[in-house]
Amino acid sequence: AKDPRWKRPYTELTYLPMQEVLTYLRANAYKTWIVTGGGQDFVRQYSETVYGIPPEQVVGTAVGTKYGYAKDGKPFLTKEPKLLLNDNNAGKVEGIHLMIGRRPHMAVGNSTGDQQMLEYTKAGDGARLSMLVLHDDGEREYAYGPAQGLPATKVGAFTQALYDEAQKQGWTVISMKKDWKKIFSFE
Repeated sequence: AKDPRWKRPYTELTYLPMQEVLTYLRANAYKTWIVTGGGQDFVRQYSETVYGIPPEQVVGTAVGTKYGYAKDGKPFLTKEPKLLLNDNNAGKVEGIHLMIGRRPHMAVGNSTGDQQMLEYTKAGDGARLSMLVLHDDGEREYAYGPAQGLPATKVGAFTQALYDEAQKQGWTVISMKKDWKKIFSFE
């Protein structure tokens, strides 16, 4: 599927600076993970091709599955309408604990759903880095907040309270507009 604004496949619309960070971390012996509020099974379908992150290193919102057999005896899994993990807010920390089993040394988020993950990361012993990406470049990407007077959105909100908490906690807030020379690789 192609994005109507950029007329490119969605898989080409990843943030170049984040791809560079992932490459750098892996080159320096760090294991990288995707921890997303999105559907875990959905993201696992493209995580390795697009981000270089294997499916087993994706933690996301998860629904129930049931093991069964087809008429020919072949085993299979079916999804069930039961939420197992809502991987947003405190659920992100729970997902990290359940699926990864250790506190991250670094976490990057971009919305209020990431606050607890950033708190949890920063609270660990030793060097820790918590960062937020502020979507403040409506020309090259999208601008949304409502932090710093940016337009409000119902999806992926970055509130002023989150911005203020980031300042208070010493988290790095990355401005797409001011800090990134390129957002997408095709620029």
